[in-house]
Amino acid sequence: MMEEILDPLTPSVNDSTSSGIMNKLRMRLTNVPSTTPTNEGYVEFGEFRAQSPGIKKVGTFAGVFCPVVLSMFSALIFIRMGYLVGNAGVIVTLAQFGMAYLIVGFTVTSICAISTNGAVEGGGVYFMLSRTLGPECGGAIGTLFFFANVVSSALCISACTEALMENFGESGYLVSSGGLPDGDWYRFLYRSTLNAVGLSVSLAGASLFARTSLAIWLTMVVCLASAFLSFFIIKPTMIEKPDTNHLVNDTHFSYTGLNMATFYENLYPQYGRDYTTDDGELVDFASVFGVLFTGVTGVMAGANMSGELKSPSRSIPLGTLTALLFTGISYVLLTFLTAATCSRALLQNNYVYLLPINIWKPFIAVGMLTATFSAGLSNLIGASRVLEALAKDNIFGFLLRPMVSRSGNPVMAVVMSWLLVQVGIMAGSLNTIAQVNSVLFMTSYFAINLACLGLDLASAPNFRPTFKHFSWLTSLLGLVGCAALIFALRPAYAFAVALACSSLVVALHFLSPAASEPKWGSLSQALIFHQVRKYLLLLDPRREHVKFWRPQMLLLISSPRQAAPLIDFVNDQKKGGLFVIGHVRVGQLDGSGDPLALEHSYWLKLIDHLKVKAFVELCLAESIRSGAAHLTRLAGLGAMKPDTVLLGFRDTATPKDFFRDPMSPYKTDQFDPDSGDIMFPTRTSVATRISAGEYVRMMADVLCVNKNICLCRHFHTLDMAAVERRSPNLKYIDVWLVDILRPDAEQAFSVPALFALQLAAVVRSARGWQHLHLRAHVPLTTPQNMSADSNGQRSVTDRLDDLLKLLRINATTHAVSDWPMLEDLGPWREGGFENPGIYSRVPASYLRIVNTIIKHRCAEGTAVTFIQLPQPPALRPSGDDEALCEQYLKVLDDLTVNLSPTILVRGLKSVTSTDL
Repeated sequence: MMEEILDPLTPSVNDSTSSGIMNKLRMRLTNVPSTTPTNEGYVEFGEFRAQSPGIKKVGTFAGVFCPVVLSMFSALIFIRMGYLVGNAGVIVTLAQFGMAYLIVGFTVTSICAISTNGAVEGGGVYFMLSRTLGPECGGAIGTLFFFANVVSSALCISACTEALMENFGESGYLVSSGGLPDGDWYRFLYRSTLNAVGLSVSLAGASLFARTSLAIWLTMVVCLASAFLSFFIIKPTMIEKPDTNHLVNDTHFSYTGLNMATFYENLYPQYGRDYTTDDGELVDFASVFGVLFTGVTGVMAGANMSGELKSPSRSIPLGTLTALLFTGISYVLLTFLTAATCSRALLQNNYVYLLPINIWKPFIAVGMLTATFSAGLSNLIGASRVLEALAKDNIFGFLLRPMVSRSGNPVMAVVMSWLLVQVGIMAGSLNTIAQVNSVLFMTSYFAINLACLGLDLASAPNFRPTFKHFSWLTSLLGLVGCAALIFALRPAYAFAVALACSSLVVALHFLSPAASEPKWGSLSQALIFHQVRKYLLLLDPRREHVKFWRPQMLLLISSPRQAAPLIDFVNDQKKGGLFVIGHVRVGQLDGSGDPLALEHSYWLKLIDHLKVKAFVELCLAESIRSGAAHLTRLAGLGAMKPDTVLLGFRDTATPKDFFRDPMSPYKTDQFDPDSGDIMFPTRTSVATRISAGEYVRMMADVLCVNKNICLCRHFHTLDMAAVERRSPNLKYIDVWLVDILRPDAEQAFSVPALFALQLAAVVRSARGWQHLHLRAHVPLTTPQNMSADSNGQRSVTDRLDDLLKLLRINATTHAVSDWPMLEDLGPWREGGFENPGIYSRVPASYLRIVNTIIKHRCAEGTAVTFIQLPQPPALRPSGDDEALCEQYLKVLDDLTVNLSPTILVRGLKSVTSTDL
């Protein structure tokens, strides 16, 4: 069967003129529909994309600063500061805030760097990660970030319910009696009601929330200011314990006012028990930090609103950094004032101590409710935007398709987020939810720092953020800090999240439709390129050694439709080496574009379809021979260059279409365009073959540049699936250590013979071939070869066995005693082997005998046969050697007719070594 080098394919490349590009750019800048037909190849400018009316109208203060402040304060500022200071003390609390803000600060610089490096669209942090890390990693982290927002929303709703009961419960601070009934089911009802209200606001639109966030922020600032003033105004008094505290018998605890003794009492940690849990769990450093970290997880609230911002790349850095500074100052002030005025017993047994010591209790009540509810609402909206972005990017295929909105407000995504929050509020204890929330957000922060670190290390020319206050060091410190804290404090949660994230990455890599459409660019590809270039420069061809030789193959084929099993086989034969699939197309550049551009994409799809680890090299040349010569000489890069060229055999066998054969394991219809044109067409007649002269000259060209050559025949009969499933009908790999035109047993020790033996050994060592037995056949053409002579010279088979042991090749030797003797071959060798006329005088009977011997020995169970390729004839430069080439190919045809899949090998280099 003839796997030729080329069959012409129809080019399909659109020409993009400069006028077309300018029309599109003008349309994008002016938002005027273009009348120019759409062409391929123009540049996409993300910043110039036309904006839909009514979208992205929120500024920095209302769209980023206020949501970030409200999300960060959430449950911590009014409800859990007593829990922190009362258990951890001032020193540890400030140290934990320092660690948290250091990590968050590094993360914010990474967010600012990524967000100012291009246009940020809906999805916020997920959008940044997916466009940096690619669909698999970005989709996995985006999914975890979505659940982080859901858990955070559930946390804030639980905190809001707690604030509601502390103020308006049966014994609340704002009602004397007859307040809201309390109990587990009542609290679940209140949480569900608050979640339903959040759903209503979210369905009304995120812009509405963004506009009201300013009023909510002002309200919260007034309430916080009243708390600070109360520490200076309220005189010492006794504070009652809340009804929810059943751990202690004491009913009143001391509020001392500003007092140094109280401050020293609260200076060091003294961990107690958490009265909000059912069994009063013992508090430790990790649980305190888990709750504290919820106060810094809101830094992404502004990034989550990126779809509604006027200028995301400007608003996100400015609004986030100022919000970080504002909340940090507030936390530090509240820590000092709390420690200096409240006894430790009060702080450990009344987490809402700010209520009874405020100058006007409703201030704190309003602050608690607005801070927690607005934070929960912000997280609900953020979760819905991330979910919609995942759906738009087709990360999970049809599963999330209903989440895509056509009206601008993702109704279905909001409803789905609301349902998951509804599940989250069943957890009960606020502190328990806080632990999970902190781990999920730290994982997201880890990914953001990883993305920014990778971008900086990859030195991509297009990574030019306008935010300059970052470096690879800040990203590295943020990354290491997140990883260290998450595994040191909550190792079980950390391993669970790491396992979930890894599983998502693997699943999305194999199952996500977006993984096959790399339209965003992947950081991994940039880093791989960066490192591969360095290592290629270190790979010096002058330092190559035969001990570390491995096959580096260039397979020249015409159409993979008829060569699929051969491609699959060579993929196994390379054994970790270089595998290049080469294809020549006859033609020349005419100034209308690259005629191979579209075709190259089909070859890449072919690599994916056949699941082979190969590169593709396409060549446009005036003849097949010249194109093959170019590929032979230039394929590869640096020291990574093919040293062995494989060609399909030139015969008259009818090609088999493995892509359309219903019984073929390679069956596919992805290369049959709807237009009716068949990609990778097969040869339909003998007339389409290349000439014998051109084919033999191609072989001579390969040998001329000192590269090994292999001719592959009958591989359309190779059943790779049978090999892999260890079929009992396939048992052997056979190597014939003989030059057909020089049938001397001593040739078994020549470089060409050992090259064929090495290739066979490499094939057998490949996965799926290891169950086959390697057999080395040696012809005994003289009596001296058959046994030891009188001088003690050992037989060929004994010496070959010793050589196989030295080479560590597990093979058995088989003597062929019925091979025709040299003296019986007649006068056809007269004139010497170099005489070109030798091929016309090779007896047909000799070739039939040799073919019969090989066929008989390999009749049952041979998967692949390796035979030495006879030296091609010396051709004249004039090119009028067509008859001689036909004679040479006739010799090869008669030699290999009706054999198993056969490789004719001619090696020029020593590739075996006995050295250590």
